[in-house]
Amino acid sequence: MFTGLVEEKGTITAVQDLGDAVRLTIRGPVVTSDAHHGDSIAVNGCCLTVMEQGDSTFAADVMKESLDKTSLGDLGIGDEVNLERATQAGARLGGHIVQGHVDGTGRILDRTPSEHWEVVRIAVPAGLAKYLVDKGSVTVDGTSLTVVEVVDADPSREGPWFSVSLIPTTLADTTLGSKAPGDRVNLEVDILAKYVERLLGARAEGDQA
Repeated sequence: MFTGLVEEKGTITAVQDLGDAVRLTIRGPVVTSDAHHGDSIAVNGCCLTVMEQGDSTFAADVMKESLDKTSLGDLGIGDEVNLERATQAGARLGGHIVQGHVDGTGRILDRTPSEHWEVVRIAVPAGLAKYLVDKGSVTVDGTSLTVVEVVDADPSREGPWFSVSLIPTTLADTTLGSKAPGDRVNLEVDILAKYVERLLGARAEGDQA
């Protein structure tokens, strides 16, 4: 379990092709300071398991399912990634409940800078748009953000999209500060919305029985 509060930007130092998987080696002095074999670390919002440890680095295997459903397969040596250790029981929940289970990928449509923040629009798969609401929570590349606006149908035919407002800290301390239009990002919608949908669907089926 995570909170979506990125602890540091790590750097990919090696990418090993394992055939139906990829082993990523990532430098992250903060998240490896107390890491052990088998621990969970979120990499761009995707929960990965520590397989090996080195000097301020850790290695994690990314299975085919994760490569298909996330943007981790796009990573190369030198790329920066957002890192967060699993949260501890009793810690402050500064972001929101994040599982580290990526629901799909979106694409940066555009960025609109302002004096103190930057508004970023992100195209979202149609199947995920229904879980987003204005002022609700969403995880973008492992970063807990508040949704500013959701548009299901756009006259420009861009498809569903949502926007987020990035404060200076987010721009400086996460990889979202350097993402460009066209870049893919990992998305995880609020798990509470999916539970509500499931429960309401089961209730509707029961009423019809």
